[in-house]
Amino acid sequence: MNRWRARLTGAAAVVAVVAGLTAAAPANQATAGGGALRDYLVFYADGARTGAVKAVEEAGGTPLSTEPKLGYVVARGPAAGFVESLAGDPSVAGVSGDRRIGHAASVPATATGVNVSDIRTIALSGGEPLAGRQWDMKMIGATATGSHATAPGDKRVLVGVIDTGIDGKHPDIAPNFNRDLSRNFVTDIPKDPNGKELDGPCEFKGCKDPVDRDDDGHGTHVASTIASPINGLGIAGVAPGVSLVNLRAGQDSGMFFLKPSIDALTYAADNGIDVVNMSYYIDPWLFNCTANPRDSKAEQLEQRGVITGMQRALDYARAHGVTLISAIGNEATDLGNPKTDLISPDYPLDAQRTRKIGNSCLSVPAESKGVISVSAVGPTKRKASYSDYGLEQTDLAAPGGDAADGESGQDITRTVLAAAPENVLRAEHLIDADGKPRSGSVVRDCQAGTCAYYQYLAGSSMAAPHATGVAAVIISRFGKPSKDGVTMRPADVERLLYASATRTSCPKPRRYVYQGFGDEAAHTCQGSKSRNGFYGRGIVDAAKAATIAP
Repeated sequence: MNRWRARLTGAAAVVAVVAGLTAAAPANQATAGGGALRDYLVFYADGARTGAVKAVEEAGGTPLSTEPKLGYVVARGPAAGFVESLAGDPSVAGVSGDRRIGHAASVPATATGVNVSDIRTIALSGGEPLAGRQWDMKMIGATATGSHATAPGDKRVLVGVIDTGIDGKHPDIAPNFNRDLSRNFVTDIPKDPNGKELDGPCEFKGCKDPVDRDDDGHGTHVASTIASPINGLGIAGVAPGVSLVNLRAGQDSGMFFLKPSIDALTYAADNGIDVVNMSYYIDPWLFNCTANPRDSKAEQLEQRGVITGMQRALDYARAHGVTLISAIGNEATDLGNPKTDLISPDYPLDAQRTRKIGNSCLSVPAESKGVISVSAVGPTKRKASYSDYGLEQTDLAAPGGDAADGESGQDITRTVLAAAPENVLRAEHLIDADGKPRSGSVVRDCQAGTCAYYQYLAGSSMAAPHATGVAAVIISRFGKPSKDGVTMRPADVERLLYASATRTSCPKPRRYVYQGFGDEAAHTCQGSKSRNGFYGRGIVDAAKAATIAP
């Protein structure tokens, strides 16, 4: 299972589920002449579609279709030797394995849930039942007396959650869940090509989960942080009045394959999504290197495919009005000076090896162009011990939680509380047969006969949705009417996100040592108060965003 994990220890340790984004090799699909066949995405250089098609054919493959929006050919070819045959062709920019997925036609959005006047009335009455546990919302001013009262968000603003899914039936998500626009771009994979369990047995026909299902819990937590409604139950998100759209690209296992991810971004662009949250990275490579001599030619080409394919999809989405926000990562690494990759490739399972890497290697999408990358802070506003950082890579910071960020020991309540699917909690034995929590990491809230579950998690995965929620507040205030609802230039959203953030200086001394983790947890902050490697332009602030001038 490929996830960024928070480096927390002890009884109160918390896993920060930052799911991986995968350029994974698919299972064998057919045989011909005794050899297995697979499907591939062959990304071609500018103006080189014809050359790429010819290269596919000369390598023994069959072109199946082309995607001119992002510049690639879907091809079927031999499982062995096909990628290597393409490696030297100048028309080929990159190659990645592909799995077939279904196509979903676009449909108009429908509004659900309470209206803005109802939200303001409820907000001013004192906040949600579990608001006292939301130190993260207090930090950024997303409270009953802060942004919830002045700018809770507009239902026409569509927030796409590209993740493991959203539990659209969760009582504290359902009022803001747009089922009609939501899509599932993945098919569950029970086992990897070597027979090791990946997603496990399929729960639904055709291994295709419904659009309101989340068998991991990560996507539901992210969605809840962005926009759990103000409805007298549990918690409220940063922007409790906006709409949530499930753009599922993550497997049940927490892996994210390249094709579903670029399809999710393309769909977002074509269907009026205003901002997307991407709390993951591209598997099977934590760092994608275009010419690492320690990788084979096929591996180099695959990594080029990840960089090229995602950048094209991100560019397409941004050009169509989608603001792009990503978690920065949880490997406690200075992304400006990475030295070692210990977990790649992580698909097929158990294929990891230690790789020496350099600054030319990229974590995608966090280091992709046009993406706002968010680092994580704990309750005292120090950068979380697990969070990646970097002067050029960190754009903003937000609450992600850190159980060790306090006066003594570890406390799970220093992490972030948000909605959790009941099916996931039962599968992980975190609640008993009667539904009572068996762990301090889980909270149940029951109001007027309705019960809902919430879970404490930590990670830059939890930080990014805070920034996404603030972006949704900004778009709600300044977006212009469009056929899909409202629209706002991503550059303008980015400008106001930065302008409303609270500038935060590097610690003194700049080399900060996280106690209890050894010398390896000594992180050095570079830059000034206006922009530095720990906090970027500062910690997001919903209250300021709710009142800032355009």
